[in-house]
Amino acid sequence: MTNRAILLANLGSPQHAETKAVRHYLNQFLMDPYVIQVPWLLRRLIVSLFVLPRRPKASAEAYQSVWLKEGSPLVVLSERLKRALQARLEVPVAMSMRYGNPSIESQILALSKQSNIEEILFIPLSPHYAESTVTTSIEQAKHVIKKHSLNIKLTVIEPFYQQKDYIDTLVNSAKPYLEQPFDHLIFSYHGLPESHITKLDESGTHCLKQDNCCQQDNECHQRCYRHQVFKTTELFVEKSGLLPEQYSIAFQSRLGRAKWLGPNTEDRLRELAHSGAKNILVICPAFVTDCLETLEEIALRGQEVFEEAGGEKLTLIPCLNDQKEWVNVLASWCK
Repeated sequence: MTNRAILLANLGSPQHAETKAVRHYLNQFLMDPYVIQVPWLLRRLIVSLFVLPRRPKASAEAYQSVWLKEGSPLVVLSERLKRALQARLEVPVAMSMRYGNPSIESQILALSKQSNIEEILFIPLSPHYAESTVTTSIEQAKHVIKKHSLNIKLTVIEPFYQQKDYIDTLVNSAKPYLEQPFDHLIFSYHGLPESHITKLDESGTHCLKQDNCCQQDNECHQRCYRHQVFKTTELFVEKSGLLPEQYSIAFQSRLGRAKWLGPNTEDRLRELAHSGAKNILVICPAFVTDCLETLEEIALRGQEVFEEAGGEKLTLIPCLNDQKEWVNVLASWCK
């Protein structure tokens, strides 16, 4: 049997909740050509002139509002997941971050030194395909193996947005919240510029050319983030028995002036409050680990936006984190 190791990958976090550390993290993140998809010089100008002068301070304050005693919520919760998964498996398990630490490079090198590892099962913890999450992580792992001339096979778990065991786990994690009275449930997915979606439609005739493009069969759906988040929602709704009027889909975390997928989550919160909703739930299936985007952007800022518009209570349904059922699902994928 091949000597195998497991490498989980999340997107990343600054080392500290301080402006300097956040600036370093944002520079690494935003200079990735898979994230801001323009030529290097233009990307450098955008990041240096329009992002780094002001955004790190505001982002640092946001991080400080959710920072844990042990460190970044994303890193701390990811480490807990790694430990829980390691307890279920007899092969080495490591956790990496595409940006920041522990880096993909450091973890691959550490695994390569253990017990003659011949294969790494690489699991990007992003349920839905996007170049700015899945592709960049896979390409970085391939680059590290090539750079260091490692004789290791890289096997990748594909986006699991419609895997039955993932959907079942997601629904079960939300069940206690859905069983309580609520006015509306928002599925809030991380946003993407529309250009990230349309560039992957090689025909140029399908993606976002009509309102229901994501509901029509097309080969580009294998790499279409928008289609995949709709599919996750559809399967969740089917499994949970939600009625059409009980939920809606929105997209969060916009950056820059490009046209992004919509509707925007904050706009949706205001609309719901103005329509009389007082008690809403928000679930963020694009993330399997709670992080700045869920704990600060939704639970804190989202609550403020909802209250200011006339709403009362916003409840964030936690991500899967290290829940036992989710650990069991990951363990089953590793065998």
